[in-house]
Amino acid sequence: MRKEKNFTAFFEKNELKGYTVTVPTLPGLVTEGRTFEEARVMAYDAVKCYIQGLKKSERREVKENEAGSFQIAVAI
Repeated sequence: MRKEKNFTAFFEKNELKGYTVTVPTLPGLVTEGRTFEEARVMAYDAVKCYIQGLKKSERREVKENEAGSFQIAVAI
C-alpha cells in the first residue's frame, strides 16, 4: 500500500519569466518550468525521484519542517 505525503514547495518567478521551485524539506531539490503548471509538474517529478533515491539509499523518513512564506515591507 502506498501512502501519500505532502511537501511544501515554494514557487518563485525567475529572471526568464518562468518559475523556480524549491522544497525546503528536501535539501538541494530545485527545478524550474516555463509556466506555473509546467513548474508544478516538474516539482512533482523531482520530489518523486528524490524520495525514490532516499529509499534506495535506505534513508526512508523525511519529516516536513515548519515553514512559512511571508512578504515583508521595508521602508528604504
